[in-house]
Amino acid sequence: MDYRGNKLLAALSREAYEALSPYFVSCAFAQGVVLAEAGDPVEYVYFPLSGMISIVVVMKDGKAVETATVGRDGVFGAMAGFGAYVTKFRAIVQVPITAIRIPSAQFAKVVQKSKELQFLCVTFNEFLLVQARVTAACNALHKVEERFCRWLLQTRETTGCDTITLTQEFLSEMLGVRRTSITDVASRLQSSGIISYSRGVIRIIDLAALEGLSCECFETLREQSAI
Repeated sequence: MDYRGNKLLAALSREAYEALSPYFVSCAFAQGVVLAEAGDPVEYVYFPLSGMISIVVVMKDGKAVETATVGRDGVFGAMAGFGAYVTKFRAIVQVPITAIRIPSAQFAKVVQKSKELQFLCVTFNEFLLVQARVTAACNALHKVEERFCRWLLQTRETTGCDTITLTQEFLSEMLGVRRTSITDVASRLQSSGIISYSRGVIRIIDLAALEGLSCECFETLREQSAI
């Protein structure tokens, strides 16, 4: 498996990469697999090569909303590099992933000896915090259609793919809105020739039009990207 599919790993110096690579294990997970629940210790650090992980906050009544995503430009569990780490959220596979994973204990041992890897962990954690803040503002201030378009663009940017397999129920949960709202927006975009949607598969047809309907948050997150 080519580690260069992950932008963070590809950007490492040879020394940092060679310190990590003996612990690499390739893995793949289907959509809907939960990698960690809130309160779980992080057992593995994941560097996605394809697909996308959603960081989700779950309320006591079971309702959930996505606050950030991790794809081929990032890492899940990086703060385990500074020692035992308990996650504060659910991490769920949103788009099927292939990844390289490293046991968190081994990752921490390597990170403790590398200023470069320490910087990587802190920097990407800061980017996740930026995502969470922008997403919170977006959910509070922007219309469902704008948020829907932003999410599609963000997912395309993260996965590098114009086709996304996702049910309306799953997407409504990620955006924190009713399923009927997603149905209405998807129907309008399909009627306008911007997307096609059938049996849980969304395909972006007119990227420029989609960008025109999205809120500013997509560009804000792109500018703040860790890489």
